[in-house]
Amino acid sequence: MRFEDVCLESRPCPLGCPPDDEAVLTGRDRLHDLPGNFRVVRCRTCGLMRTDPRPSPDTMGFYYPDHYGPYVDTRISITRSENLWQRWKQQGRHWARSLTDMRMESLPPLSSGRLLEIGCASGSFLHRTAMKGWQVEGIEFSATAATAARAQGYRVHLGAVETAPAPAQPVDLVVGWMVLEHLHEPVVALRKLHSWTRSGGWLAISVPNAASFALPLFGNAWFALHLPNHLYHYTPQTLAKVLDRGGWCIERVLYQRDIADVVASCGYILRDRRLFLSIAERLTRFPDRGGVARAMIFPLGCVFAALERTGALTVWARKKDE
Repeated sequence: MRFEDVCLESRPCPLGCPPDDEAVLTGRDRLHDLPGNFRVVRCRTCGLMRTDPRPSPDTMGFYYPDHYGPYVDTRISITRSENLWQRWKQQGRHWARSLTDMRMESLPPLSSGRLLEIGCASGSFLHRTAMKGWQVEGIEFSATAATAARAQGYRVHLGAVETAPAPAQPVDLVVGWMVLEHLHEPVVALRKLHSWTRSGGWLAISVPNAASFALPLFGNAWFALHLPNHLYHYTPQTLAKVLDRGGWCIERVLYQRDIADVVASCGYILRDRRLFLSIAERLTRFPDRGGVARAMIFPLGCVFAALERTGALTVWARKKDE
């Protein structure tokens, strides 16, 4: 697909608010430097921020190349063709996860059961959870990533959550790590997940935190803004409203103990100003390649998490009975 084939659409607030938006900022794709400028607006009624206009569902794939970070970083196994740096990168993430609890994939206290992961990418979380006794399946937008997960024996539906079929049986837990902000119709998707979950079931998700101190500080250079892939930009308050409309009630909000987005945003600022470009490049890749260095800045992440101002949230919600 070419940029000329990308179709932009404008959609109203998904909470049904009257059309009354204010402009917040305009930005571009910084992750892959693909063309296009995109506006973020805020609904004056509910406060929810969204990207508008946005690429349509059938042309959004232009901004998800096969080398998109989450597709590569969630591979279950390493082939012999991969180089030593890739091996060290994965090992570094393992060490960082072992040394710290950044709350990135925290789950509610449940016994193993049936789990559905939306946006499962290449399947690493499915694999780790299956090793703990869960029966797992996933939904993934990327054909390349879904194929990688299926190759390891996991049942993965290829397509968008909004159009996916129901799982074979009701699930006990739905997870989505940095996924809800990518969905074109989040309320539709949440209602569908609600219908697929048993009574009293759980939802565990993570999203960037637009109430973080980093958004006003960095503006359109905030790493977690991630335009145009991120279609919605949630605060704890607006996330609660969207979840409630989708049939879910928040039980706990965990502020992730991580400030890797701040490091990467500093890299973007340096790159924009054409300063220290080699350093800027390393900083922009810090969230993916930080490894043990992320563990070293973990104490500072804990401080900002206690202040409820880090750049990402992990939320546990329960299914509301109808």
